[in-house]
Amino acid sequence: MTDTVASETGEKTPPQTPRERSAARIADAASGKTRWLVLKIALLAIVDAVALYAVFVLFLHNEWLVLAVVAAVTIVVNWIYFSRKRIPAKYLAPGIILLVAFQIFTLVYTSYIGFTNYGTGHNGSKDQAIASLMRSSLVRVEDSPTYDVSVVERFNELGLLVTDPTDGEVSLGTNTQPLEPVDVTADDTVDGWATLTFADVLRRSSEVEQLAVPFSDDPNDGAIRTQDGQKGYLYTSTLAYDADADTMTDLTTGTVYADTGEGAFTSETGEQLMPGWQVFVGFDNFVRAVTDASIRGPLLAVTAWTFVFAALSVATTFFLGLLLALVFQNKRMRFKNGYRIMMILPYAFPAFLSALIWAGMMNKSFGFINQVLLGGAEIPWLTDPVLAKVSVLIVNLWLGFPYMFLVCMGALQAIPEEVNEAGVMDGANPWQIFRRIKLPLLLVTVTPLLIASFAFNFNNFNLIYMLTGGGPRFEDVSIPVGHTDLLISMVYKVAFTGQNRDYGLASAFTILIFIVVAAIAILSFRKTKALEELN
Repeated sequence: MTDTVASETGEKTPPQTPRERSAARIADAASGKTRWLVLKIALLAIVDAVALYAVFVLFLHNEWLVLAVVAAVTIVVNWIYFSRKRIPAKYLAPGIILLVAFQIFTLVYTSYIGFTNYGTGHNGSKDQAIASLMRSSLVRVEDSPTYDVSVVERFNELGLLVTDPTDGEVSLGTNTQPLEPVDVTADDTVDGWATLTFADVLRRSSEVEQLAVPFSDDPNDGAIRTQDGQKGYLYTSTLAYDADADTMTDLTTGTVYADTGEGAFTSETGEQLMPGWQVFVGFDNFVRAVTDASIRGPLLAVTAWTFVFAALSVATTFFLGLLLALVFQNKRMRFKNGYRIMMILPYAFPAFLSALIWAGMMNKSFGFINQVLLGGAEIPWLTDPVLAKVSVLIVNLWLGFPYMFLVCMGALQAIPEEVNEAGVMDGANPWQIFRRIKLPLLLVTVTPLLIASFAFNFNNFNLIYMLTGGGPRFEDVSIPVGHTDLLISMVYKVAFTGQNRDYGLASAFTILIFIVVAAIAILSFRKTKALEELN
């Protein structure tokens, strides 16, 4: 060892003493801890900034419950990550938060919606429904005074800054908040609000024309509206709301609409004013699903087809995949790698793209199958109820067998060769070895995957949506579903298509799907315990 050490610059430096080396290690460790501390503070600062913004927005919209939850979670997260003792919690906290946000909350909220009338015409609260009804029937007061107005904006919400022509008092309000007096700065603006220029008003004229700012807390007092963003006028509604009697009266016809508990103002003849509001209806959605003939019929047909589709999909893909795996296990087979690549190709492509390609190939008029393979035939692969179901099963077989092929090939390779040799020595033929020895051992491995595959195909929305769209459609039904719809695509159509979107009914269907899949999974996993004894 030399007494000096050459530095990067070529100069010789004396060797470090043990104390100096120890000090250097401590300095490096401290530097590393400092870097991690700075990174932790930076990440928490981002989380706190997002939470602070969320709290501010929730405060403006009076969402007190959600605000309290966000604030509590933020405080707990900061306490965990600034603590030196909460090591397990630091690893568990992100997963628990995401689990609650994306799984538990979703399940609980969907269950809640299933017991309400939430849907088209019943989206908001009763106060919102009253305000909307009053706003939709506004007519201008003939002798209304002219108000000087300015259009203002905050967080993409438009409002009106209104100056009273009699006393010059300035008030501000939005579609949901009535006029309230505000303090105006020297440049005629209000803190927190940005005044739109005339060009901005013209660009957003449709939004400005929809502004109807309540004159007071009493909806019968009317609202201020503007056409040009500069002058406003008083409008009153042709509907009159009586808070004491909880009725809505049409002043033009004299018809009285009362709150009957169904989430809408209803007249004695059964006519309802829309929009209504969201109310708790108990098990009405579930009862309607099984008693309403226009819903019960397609629901039973779709449920039966869903079970058939899931079961046949699992069975066909598994047996085809197993057959190919047995073929490839034969040592005499050549070019195995090339064949394996070809087999995996359907699994490598995105399923929704493959379904779209198959939809084009199966087109009745110009599809590749009819025009090229069948010489110009016009077979309705996707428009005939029976053929459409066969087509769905064929396409799903093409998409699903590579997965089962890979699983079965790996499971067969994991079975010791001694098992096969022992069977041969006992005089068993190849079929007996497979049926009585290999297949039971194989099922021990693949049964949980078969259960997962059944659950996946039970909710295989992409294939149905991209290939047939659920068609051909049932006739004389009140919900837009078809012969190849699964329960999950039926839920989608009830909730998000058509003129009347019934989120409550769709959520009820979702709860039923969850119960069915969970029950099947529990029973299936209990049955698999018997197979585990084979190990």
